[in-house]
Amino acid sequence: MTNIKPSVTPNITEPKFGFNHYSERLNGRAAMIGFILVLVIEYATGKGLLAWLGLN
Repeated sequence: MTNIKPSVTPNITEPKFGFNHYSERLNGRAAMIGFILVLVIEYATGKGLLAWLGLN
C-alpha cells in the first residue's frame, strides 16, 4: 500500500484564543495602552500609581 497525499491543503484558520500571534499582539497592545495610561495618571495627579490607588 502506498502513501496517498491529498491534492489540496486544507485552509485551517488560526483560533482567536490561546497562545497564537493574534492574542499575543492584542496583549502587547493592551499592555502599551495601560502603561501610557499610568504615565498620564501620574502626570495629571502628581502622584504615583500606588498612591493614587491608596495603597501607599
